[in-house]
Amino acid sequence: RDMGLATKSPDQVRAMREAGLVVARTLALLRETIETGVTPRDLDAVAARTIAEAGASPSFLGYHGYPATICTSVNDVVVHGIPDDRQLRSGDVISIDCGAVVDGWHGDAAITVGVGVLAVPVARMVEACERSLAAGIAAMTPGSRLADIGSAVQDSVEASGHYGILTDFTGHGIGRAMHEPPFVPNYRTRRRGPRLEVGVVLAVEPMITLGSPEVSVEPDGWTVRTDDALPAAHVEHTVAVTADGPWVLTALDSPEPGR
Repeated sequence: RDMGLATKSPDQVRAMREAGLVVARTLALLRETIETGVTPRDLDAVAARTIAEAGASPSFLGYHGYPATICTSVNDVVVHGIPDDRQLRSGDVISIDCGAVVDGWHGDAAITVGVGVLAVPVARMVEACERSLAAGIAAMTPGSRLADIGSAVQDSVEASGHYGILTDFTGHGIGRAMHEPPFVPNYRTRRRGPRLEVGVVLAVEPMITLGSPEVSVEPDGWTVRTDDALPAAHVEHTVAVTADGPWVLTALDSPEPGR
């Protein structure tokens, strides 16, 4: 029998919302900052300042030795790219993953943004990834199964076109730690998994590629790059299951359902 998933109380979920809002505001500012000539390290500095000014601390800095406040994954880097001094150019696509801690509670989210004008296939891939995240979130209703999230993500991706879906990396539970059980796959699985109950909080994060889903981790131990050098997209939200539907804790325009 599957063990049930850990749940948070309504007050704990509201505390996580505070961390989620710091992440949401930081990502909104970074989205506005992205333009040709800006470097990922510039973006990291903006994120560090924004999180500090909010009275929060970054989830990622120092995590297993990670050296920066955000992850900046450009073009064929899918996730966990370390901010560097390369200048972004028109046509680049960049994924930014951001986490923040407020009063011991974590929020975690990611966006994928085009620099200047994206090639049409790349722009469509980003839109497909965003739609699949929305589909996964919509599956987070009381009584649904954990596997329903991954099925919804995969169905959405496949309805959008021929994209690779990463299977080596998944979403995760989140709360007092950035990564808590369970793993949240972005693909259909045979095991349906435990039921989603009110108070379950998960980070849902589809990662898709324009070509093959095969990836490799660089010697730095972090950077995950597509083997075929084609670009990728990654988006993420921290989401709570409530009696009135999913509450996206890392979205600016997401009021608490039912209140």
